[in-house]
Amino acid sequence: MPHSTVQIKTRDGSCPTHIFTPAGQGPWPGALLFMDGIGIRPALFEMAERLASAGYYVAMPDLYYRIGPTSYDAKKAFNDPVQRDDLMTRAVPSASIANVMRDTDAFLAHLAGAPNVRGTRFGVTGYCLGGRLSVSAAGTYPDRFAAAASYHGSSLATDAPDSPHLLAPRMKAFVYVAGAIEDRNFDDAQKARLDAALTAAGVRHTVETYNARHGWVPSDTPVHDPVETEHHWRTLLDLFARTLS
Repeated sequence: MPHSTVQIKTRDGSCPTHIFTPAGQGPWPGALLFMDGIGIRPALFEMAERLASAGYYVAMPDLYYRIGPTSYDAKKAFNDPVQRDDLMTRAVPSASIANVMRDTDAFLAHLAGAPNVRGTRFGVTGYCLGGRLSVSAAGTYPDRFAAAASYHGSSLATDAPDSPHLLAPRMKAFVYVAGAIEDRNFDDAQKARLDAALTAAGVRHTVETYNARHGWVPSDTPVHDPVETEHHWRTLLDLFARTLS
């Protein structure tokens, strides 16, 4: 799949954004892919390429651009004390919900202005950190997203004032959420809370649990699960096919 990098000007700087497109001539429906907490790397390029190969113009921004380039080892990032400390104290806070939702205005402007993108409503999918941001985007920009997916997302329905579930009354997208088993950052109580909020708001949605560990989709994580990763692709591509065609 064709892969290029553009610099998207945000209110806080310049965000390197990886663009993946299908082979052949567009225009195609547009989609944002929000990275996981480990950051931009080849395993995420594989995912963006596969989504693009299904017929989508995919923009994957480096959400850690505020701190400069990062390079975390997916197999050690949460076990190595040095990497974990840097990730949790420097990188993840830079991609807060407030920061990334402010950035998303620029990401949407890029999609709307790209000649190879068709339509005015887009899809968004996210993983781990990005899953939280995907659901938040559906509520922050309700008229711009037709579909929002979250896979092994974290902290989707907490007591925090910026918890994504609080945005449910604003959402117009179809929201699909797939959680992991035994995930303390998105446990059964949060799943029930999110489902209740979406139901009460009349949001078309699915909240379910995959038989996999947190972080199962990217191919380079210690908990990567090939079977449930394919499950993820089936649900994501079905969601986008139904809402973005």
